[in-house]
Amino acid sequence: MFLQLRNKTDFWIAERINKKLKYLKKLDADSKEEAQEKFAIWEEENKKLEEWKTKISPMPVGEFDVVYADPPWRYDFSKSDNRAIENQYPTMEVSDICKLKVPSAENSILFLWGTAPKLLEALEVMKAWGFEYKTNAVWDKKRIGMGYYFRIQHELLLIGTKGAPGVPGEKARPDSIFTEVKTQHSSKPSRVYEMIEAAYPDKKYLELFARTSRPGWRQYGNEL
Repeated sequence: MFLQLRNKTDFWIAERINKKLKYLKKLDADSKEEAQEKFAIWEEENKKLEEWKTKISPMPVGEFDVVYADPPWRYDFSKSDNRAIENQYPTMEVSDICKLKVPSAENSILFLWGTAPKLLEALEVMKAWGFEYKTNAVWDKKRIGMGYYFRIQHELLLIGTKGAPGVPGEKARPDSIFTEVKTQHSSKPSRVYEMIEAAYPDKKYLELFARTSRPGWRQYGNEL
């Protein structure tokens, strides 16, 4: 197959086509139909992502002491549409999340949401953003979700540091497990803001992939 490449966009499209053809060539006849379905969903999700990019707010300018992030993790595609994360909101590849230029201060702390299946990816993102993993907390959602090995009922809030942001005072250290009933898809407990503000008061706060606004915080996201 020969493609006349006019610009970087053409090159990117050609790479995607070639990748798809090579992948399909390796599959046996019984699995090609499933692969075609997977790629169709993948193409649709990338279309959503491009639309999402046009709506997202610009990255705030400055250096922030506290960064709070809930990345839109992309999962392997599910056969049933009602179980596909991509049907809920646009997701991103880990490599694209890692490339995000986070305006964190020299001494700063990161609170990063990650799910059990995406734990390694979350640690990869944390490192790419310049933070060193320290510990995590567990959010018990009180509602059983999907899962191939366990029916997942929790999410992880990872903490990483850059430089020396300090640790919270003893009275400002919350329990590592907190319980709150899950509401709408991907929405996180509002109490986490309060926990962060109590642990690191009077700081410059930045929320990445924000879905709501909050006084005293700067946001980067497309659902504001």
